[in-house]
Amino acid sequence: MSHITVKIEIDASPERVWQIVEPIERHVDWMHDAVAIRFVSEQTRGVGTAFLCDTKVGPIKLTDKMEITQWVPGAAMGVKHVGIVTGTGVFTLESLANDTRTLFKWEEELIFPWYLGAQLGAFIGGKIVLKQIWKRNLRGLAKLCEQ
Repeated sequence: MSHITVKIEIDASPERVWQIVEPIERHVDWMHDAVAIRFVSEQTRGVGTAFLCDTKVGPIKLTDKMEITQWVPGAAMGVKHVGIVTGTGVFTLESLANDTRTLFKWEEELIFPWYLGAQLGAFIGGKIVLKQIWKRNLRGLAKLCEQ
């Protein structure tokens, strides 16, 4: 299992950051590893929303099956991974400087399958590769929020 945490301070209110994060289908605008998002549930917001995310990291392409498990507007969005890579994740938004800035934190607990290297894949893929990609993703998110 790989535990990954990345965070960034964004020069925008939690409300503004949520406006960018809330539309799941737009995550491809700031997640460089997300190629496409396709909903498999009728709903597209809130707990129970299910979707497929085509992901590409270097030469590795996979479809991540996910379901929203937590939905607190302006504060948190949790997800369960039920595809090739399994685990849980959560975005949290914390108000800073009287709601003029936001601490955005992304935490994931992921289990990689044996053919992606299992424990070695978790270390290299999670602790090294994904952490760097997700830091870049958060810089992209901040740029969108601060426009």
